[in-house]
Amino acid sequence: MKFAIVLLACLLAFAYANEEAEVVKEFSEVNAEDFKYALELTNHIRAEQEGHLQDKDNWLVKGEYEYVSKDGKHIKVTYTADEHGYHPNVEQ
Repeated sequence: MKFAIVLLACLLAFAYANEEAEVVKEFSEVNAEDFKYALELTNHIRAEQEGHLQDKDNWLVKGEYEYVSKDGKHIKVTYTADEHGYHPNVEQ
């Protein structure tokens, strides 16, 4: 769960760094054994993540986020995270 909280905090910090963006969509559901969240802003930043407790100590998390870079490129990152680490796939 610590991983999910840290990643969520990083994404939210990134998203809210642009003070001119407004929230278009926001959803979160946190339970003892699973969670989901989604965030979409008017500046084309979007993030979704969900995870569940795989066993007593390990979470299985998957998600994606996307944004438009300063040079106008659309960047999308999909990922999974498990007991073996963070596994991203970046599309440009």
